[in-house]
Amino acid sequence: MASGNPFGAEGQLTAAGGEYKYYRLQKLIDDGIGNIESLPYSIRVLLESCLRNVDGFVVNESDVNNLANWSAESPNPVEIPFKPGRVVLQDFTGVPAVVDLAALRSAMVRLGGDPQKINPLVRCDLVIDHSVQVDEFATKLSLQHNVEKEFERNQERYQFLRWGQQAFDNFGVVPPATGIVHQVNLEYLAKAVLTKDGVAYPDSLVGTDSHTTMINGLGVVGWGVGGIEAEAVMLGQPIYMLTPEVVGFRLEGKLPEGATATDLVLRIVQMLREHGVVGKFVEFYGPGLSNMSLADRATIANMAPEYGATIGFFPVDDETLNYMRRTGRTDAEVDLVERYYKEQGMFRTDSSPDPSFTSKLDLDISTIEVSLAGPKRPQDRIALTDMKSHWHSDLSATFGKQDPSPTHAAVEYDEQNFELKDGSVVIAAITSCTNTSNPSVMLGAGLLAKKAAEKGLTRKPWVKTSLAPGSRVVTDYLEKAGLTPYLDQLGFNLVGYGCTTCIGNSGPLPAPISKAINDNDIVAAAVLSGNRNFEGRISPDVRANYLASPPLVVAYALAGTTDIDLSTEPLGQDSDGNDVFLKDVWPSQAEVNAALESSINPEMFRDEYGKATQGSPEWQAINGGDGDIFEWDEKSTYVQEPPFFVDMPAEPAPISSITGAKVLVSVGDSVTTDHISPAGAIKADSPAGKYLQENGVTPENFNSYGSRRGNDRVMTRGTFANIRLSNLLAPGTSGGVTTYLPTGEQTSIYEASLKYKEAGTPLVVLAGGDYGMGSSRDWAAKGTFLLGVKAVIATSFERIHRSNLVGMGVLPLQFREGECREELGLDGTETYDIELDDNLKPGQAIRVTATKEDGTQVLFTVQCRVDTPVEVEYYRNGGILHKVLRDLAKA
Repeated sequence: MASGNPFGAEGQLTAAGGEYKYYRLQKLIDDGIGNIESLPYSIRVLLESCLRNVDGFVVNESDVNNLANWSAESPNPVEIPFKPGRVVLQDFTGVPAVVDLAALRSAMVRLGGDPQKINPLVRCDLVIDHSVQVDEFATKLSLQHNVEKEFERNQERYQFLRWGQQAFDNFGVVPPATGIVHQVNLEYLAKAVLTKDGVAYPDSLVGTDSHTTMINGLGVVGWGVGGIEAEAVMLGQPIYMLTPEVVGFRLEGKLPEGATATDLVLRIVQMLREHGVVGKFVEFYGPGLSNMSLADRATIANMAPEYGATIGFFPVDDETLNYMRRTGRTDAEVDLVERYYKEQGMFRTDSSPDPSFTSKLDLDISTIEVSLAGPKRPQDRIALTDMKSHWHSDLSATFGKQDPSPTHAAVEYDEQNFELKDGSVVIAAITSCTNTSNPSVMLGAGLLAKKAAEKGLTRKPWVKTSLAPGSRVVTDYLEKAGLTPYLDQLGFNLVGYGCTTCIGNSGPLPAPISKAINDNDIVAAAVLSGNRNFEGRISPDVRANYLASPPLVVAYALAGTTDIDLSTEPLGQDSDGNDVFLKDVWPSQAEVNAALESSINPEMFRDEYGKATQGSPEWQAINGGDGDIFEWDEKSTYVQEPPFFVDMPAEPAPISSITGAKVLVSVGDSVTTDHISPAGAIKADSPAGKYLQENGVTPENFNSYGSRRGNDRVMTRGTFANIRLSNLLAPGTSGGVTTYLPTGEQTSIYEASLKYKEAGTPLVVLAGGDYGMGSSRDWAAKGTFLLGVKAVIATSFERIHRSNLVGMGVLPLQFREGECREELGLDGTETYDIELDDNLKPGQAIRVTATKEDGTQVLFTVQCRVDTPVEVEYYRNGGILHKVLRDLAKA
């Protein structure tokens, strides 16, 4: 908290829970400091944080003045120190964060410091939600079987997290089979107002998952960061950011009959991607907010990464209070939220004046139509009525199938014979916090299943169906509504509580189906209620992936193909042989509302979350050990001490030029962190697979890359190894292949990096636009660093990955406007010299010399994307955690 009160802004607030101090924005208004009342609500949250934390060292009076005078037309790009109130982690990104904290403690001991200094200073909650995989489906034993497999595969990781739970203060773990981190955050962890040392202030956070933004639907400012940034916040450091532009998105009207929040968010993603909001805040306003449930707002906020924004924010209003009551928050908690935001002038009503925005968009919600998005990107929206024609177009244009007749293959599976063909839907998954947090679409899926089952419709035998709710409350209300038996009847049995298919944990397809797809080059499809559908993410066997609402997921499981117009063609036939169309089974809004009213109550949330941290008997039986220092086990294939801080000197070396560098990887536009960071299955013949086998792990026990994120030996070998990665240095190949330039030999990216390291050759990556788009994956930066890459030269960067590269001491460089690799004639075979010195400045122009094999030189200038003075210090120290460790050791 603040050590001083230079603005005299400290005030007193009385609420049902007691008396609190708070820092009054009204004092700035009274003193004529800025035009506070016209600021977007999200900017006011940042302003309050600066006002409360002014200490003359980390946060200065100038920071308050800069934010109070935020200009909508031209925000002054000055650096802001933002201190979030808490941190949330999921286990894939959380395990390496805790590994780094354990490694920092070991390093602190080596530097002669106190390991207890390495301890979260703000509240940190880790929710284990990424480890469950859909191995068994469409049976009553699916949940039990998948949970057993989860504990069997992840025993070492869970032991490590149990150690962390006892070793670190301010660190809580929500055990497996409880829910998805963002839904648990929305329904349970978030308070909307936090209190500490008698001071009340807005709830805010960062999380190690890009969909942390879901909490913006509750009026809580929060976004995804890399694990390294989150760790710094946990250790008391602020997030440094440039003053953002804020795009206002005005909503009016209400959803028409038949449309869902999923359809609305797919339209919003499309509009905002076209507008361009990368690195900006989006704030929703207008009369349409009063017609929108908080769950619908959360659905929209969740997909901020898909439309490219830092946040997609909804201010606190009456619906926020109503949602908190519905989800079992106490009367005192709700009262504090209402009183605090009204006292601060941050409570939205229909009569509130519109804030000032940098730019504006407008959408009439009543124009929304039922839609999907795909087959590779969430911004590529397709109206349901256009789906069949789009499929035919994509089959040739996107997937290269020039023959208009689809490829067929006869399959025998589960005592049934059928034909698979291009467009066959082999995965239909109700998954992901985006939609499973929204009761209207979940109950809608259940009602559609009921109507379909009653008419005798069944899922197609080649469809792998799954239901993975974001919290146990979802199961409770589906059961109370009497809809679970019908979902089960159609194969949507409960498979686990976790992210599953949305993050690639769809599990293997049945062997005969997988073989038919791969032997016959069939373009199979998946339909999922997730937020991401990047190629190679959902399943290695599936090339076309479509995002859709949960009711549509059920519908496509019944249809079994994307080669269908569901607005005119039947889903199937009823028990009498009559055609059944989608309109015959689609639930009305009145039916959904009746189910909402009768099946959900606050007691459900209180009961389930009252025992959220206890975990199953399997979790309670795990012994993680005790002590302040983790005992690293060289034989572990899950958790290893990373080399980041081993032999780290007490002082950093000066910044100097990068000379004689070779290109390790050269890629085109829209390369995602899924392409860079190891994710999904580990192939037996890959460098990571060979390492595991050399250490006694058989292929059936490989688990996934995500589960082994605590072992840098596995993760480095899997960096840039995604099966869909096309490295231009190794044309005609896919996956982690490159050309070792000194000999011209094609080899794995990992093995080439070892040869370069042996020769003392620094490495660079060449890339196109939107490099690093997608989920926040710290291993996309960590793996890049450990491969020996010193710089990435790209046409443009996605926000989180650029920041993570700096946080690992890798230099992000951006081609100047109008220039790119092709324009400059760079093919990646050159030798690169990058001119740097210890006077590096944010955004500085940097000269690069690329020398071709014949001695010809290409001279060009790039922009240094180390964007702030603090980031320069991070880069100078070799990374953000290196700086934190050195600072703590000195203290």
